[in-house]
Amino acid sequence: MTDIYDLIVVGHGAAGLAAAVTYAQETTADKSKRIAVLERSPIEERGGATQWTGAFLRITQDLQLDTDWTDRMDRASGGRADLDYCRAIEADTPDAIRFLQQGGVGINFAPFPFPHTFSGGVPSMLPPASPEGGGASIVSTLSAILESDSRVDLRYDTEAVTLTRSADGAITGITIRESDGRMTTLTAPAVILACGGFEGNYDMLTQHVGPRAKDLPPIAPGISNNRGDALRMVLEVGGDTAGQFDGIHSEPVDRRSSAADAVLYGYPAGIFVNAAVERFFDEGQDTWDNTFEHIGYEIWKNQNQEAYWVGDARSMQIEGFMNSFLSDVPPEQSESLAGLADKLGIDPEALSRTVHDFNAATGPEPFDHTLMDGKSTHGITPPKSNWATPIEEPPFVGIPVTAAICFTYGGVRTDLSARVLTAADQPIPGLYAAGEATGLFHNEYPPATSVLRSIIFGRRAGSHVAAGASAS
Repeated sequence: MTDIYDLIVVGHGAAGLAAAVTYAQETTADKSKRIAVLERSPIEERGGATQWTGAFLRITQDLQLDTDWTDRMDRASGGRADLDYCRAIEADTPDAIRFLQQGGVGINFAPFPFPHTFSGGVPSMLPPASPEGGGASIVSTLSAILESDSRVDLRYDTEAVTLTRSADGAITGITIRESDGRMTTLTAPAVILACGGFEGNYDMLTQHVGPRAKDLPPIAPGISNNRGDALRMVLEVGGDTAGQFDGIHSEPVDRRSSAADAVLYGYPAGIFVNAAVERFFDEGQDTWDNTFEHIGYEIWKNQNQEAYWVGDARSMQIEGFMNSFLSDVPPEQSESLAGLADKLGIDPEALSRTVHDFNAATGPEPFDHTLMDGKSTHGITPPKSNWATPIEEPPFVGIPVTAAICFTYGGVRTDLSARVLTAADQPIPGLYAAGEATGLFHNEYPPATSVLRSIIFGRRAGSHVAAGASAS
């Protein structure tokens, strides 16, 4: 391996790999080009968050981005979202999906037991898209492309420490710390930072998110390496920020499981209770894709990280229900509510009372899990606005859940070529950022776009560097 490169990419997830592959493909005729991809983890743990996610893709079957997404970003953010950035995602989505397909990543449209709003913002049972094999297939496929290119060095167990600059402020490379603890400097006229947010750094989480951030477990092992390195290094060289710094994307996960991404999406088929065995959330206020983040945040912020989902035989009989429960541990079951409470470790009398009150409040409307059926409760708080079926048919089932952090909203600010900007809107020469290292979201994450935007802006960064290399 050399210490002199034409491009250095920091991060081995979707954004970094897309950037490196795109640059390599667009400079393929120049055998002198040298590319380094740096990864903090050992090779066995590479891939950051991408490696562990199911990687839902908010696309239609003709590979277009959901036509409502940009408007939803505007609505959800209260007008603070960068809509030009969002429109760039919309424009590039078909090419990004084809980029994955041409590299060997299959795109799967699998049935799901509850409606989502990934198509025009309208609740629909259209099968949502995801890579075959989840995000791990993106990591393995794009890594293989780079491994087959003799111009590429994949440098594992390598920590990015600080950016280096020339006297005029242009980026000239990066100082790294290798596995033996020694530091060295790699030189390159362009550096792309694609090493995630600060969700793996509890000091930074506490500073920006709040004192109870320490209670948020990572949803997957890979994000523990996302320690805010991109943000730290960009601030050191005068770069600007974007996104909501006290905002996080969290999800309700099975507390019993040690598996990555053990999310419960099928909660509309039952109810949530807290440690006091009281309901605290309208489980049917909207489709799962529009509420699962809010439930995760509520469990962390206001329920002391302790909640329980409770359903019954009819919940489990919904076709494909287990496709909406990603844990490796099956739900707890009992022929009685008291027995279920014992297995969950909660008060049996309180569970019986809460379920009785809920059942008594359900209306006579027919149940239909395929649409917003209007089957609601009456006279209880919180209500359940849809899918409010009585919990009365044994076996009763339950899952203890907590909230896990996925990523942070705040990060680096870039332009549409993924160049890092200063507060005066000037690009820092030679410096780029992509993926979750960049800030975007406010108030809410309209989902199934994180991997997608990582691919798109990773490609934009790699392509812009390649174009500059060709012009020089």
